[in-house]
Amino acid sequence: MDKEELRITYKSLRKKLSQEEVTILSEKITTSFLEFLIQQPKVRHIHIFFSIKRFNEIDTFPLFYELKKLGYSLYTSEVNGHKDALDTLHLGDTTGFEVSSWGIPKPVGAKHTEPKPIQLVLIPLLAYDEKGNRLGYGKGYYDKFLATLESSVIKVGLSFFPPESQIPADLHDIGLDICVTPDQIHHFV
Repeated sequence: MDKEELRITYKSLRKKLSQEEVTILSEKITTSFLEFLIQQPKVRHIHIFFSIKRFNEIDTFPLFYELKKLGYSLYTSEVNGHKDALDTLHLGDTTGFEVSSWGIPKPVGAKHTEPKPIQLVLIPLLAYDEKGNRLGYGKGYYDKFLATLESSVIKVGLSFFPPESQIPADLHDIGLDICVTPDQIHHFV
């Protein structure tokens, strides 16, 4: 399948999930990710995405609150339409969330910052393959963002589904180091 066919397929698979299934699967992913994080004691600065509810994305709010409680420095991004890129926000002073025009929860009170301290990035995706190639919504925001970070930053996908055997990759696409699913953590070389 080409990228557009895969996008249609995975949007449909997500749409078929009930809200209860999304909650249960998201909880399993959160638990698996936190277990992985225990093995990464040097990681203290994590970039997290917040899910678009209407797309049935993985609910990252329980993970956000758990990481905050554990004392991690947390970051997220917002689209900067003027630069056609993502701006980094530090979530230290976040007092709540409002929904942006894109349907993305936007933290209230978060401060713009440089992404330099980030050690691990949680990446939204529709699908991924056995080599760590990922398929997003096609805007390229995360590829541009990841290209600005140190190569040592751990790139982590979160997915409800197992990997595809292969996803077509372009030269500018940046792959995953791992992908966390409800049942497994996939590691890529």
